[in-house]
Amino acid sequence: MQECVFCKIIQGEIPAEVVYEDEYVVAFKDIHPAAPVHLLLVPKKHIPTFFDIEKEDEAILGRLQLAAGRVAQKLGLEKGFRMVGNCGEDAGQLVFHIHYHLLGGRTLQWPPG
Repeated sequence: MQECVFCKIIQGEIPAEVVYEDEYVVAFKDIHPAAPVHLLLVPKKHIPTFFDIEKEDEAILGRLQLAAGRVAQKLGLEKGFRMVGNCGEDAGQLVFHIHYHLLGGRTLQWPPG
């Protein structure tokens, strides 16, 4: 997807502070952090929304989950972290390439505020 900012980050066309990368997933720091640790976990395959996930994407989503745990441990978030995935405009999805926000580094309130 040529206009997708996350695809451009994955391809190295836009700089990002990458903290994890494997063959399926890249995790990088959010440029507008909402917590001391705020990362975006993004599949390298362009999938616009959670509605666009296909059966063949199961492994990719599993790798996102594995990456979240690995990154959280690496960053010392053993006390906990939150993962948020927004789907669609009404949920606040700004970049139409599925991704999770991984938030931690402090006690997080519920509901978020």
